[in-house]
Amino acid sequence: MSEDLSKKIYKILDKKQLSISGISRELKAEGFEEHRLIITGYLRALRDMEKLTEVEIPPSKVYVCVKSENASESEIYSVMSKHFQSLEPDIRFPVAVHIATSIFERPVFKEELKLMGINESHIRNYRRSLITVTDLASKDLKELRRSINRIVIPDSDPAYNIAVDPTSAEILLIANTVLIALVKEMSDLSGLVPKTKQVTLI
Repeated sequence: MSEDLSKKIYKILDKKQLSISGISRELKAEGFEEHRLIITGYLRALRDMEKLTEVEIPPSKVYVCVKSENASESEIYSVMSKHFQSLEPDIRFPVAVHIATSIFERPVFKEELKLMGINESHIRNYRRSLITVTDLASKDLKELRRSINRIVIPDSDPAYNIAVDPTSAEILLIANTVLIALVKEMSDLSGLVPKTKQVTLI
């Protein structure tokens, strides 16, 4: 596998997420004809090197760029996806909605949640009443959808909000932990964080 192939994969995944089959088809169209098993191994190596994020969207796995030389448009979603994978499945959806709506200061669309690794089962299995679906027919939501120009939001996509109250302390605690991890990953903290952790503060 050449460096050209790496760049081609990053370019393919720059603004979308694809399964192994989808990536294989795109590569074939670009003149790279490799066996599916070889491409699978290569993608997993890129995942292990933290160049790609592997997201479970049953019945398949899809890959998303973590970082590229040109800083992928969907980098924030990829970073969030990696951290959400470590959460219990039944808490991923509300935590993702809470974090995304807090960061973007607006409802979060289903397409965006997919980029964060939140699939249909996470949404379907969430039974509590904290999540609300924004009215799709509202003029404000249509304008909001048009204002998002870094990814494509389908016209039929629902948008979600969260009503966080004192009874949702668990979600707030988990969300804060994930947000701290996101800030650490996306910031250069060299010279600010000690290389050896101090056990006690005097």
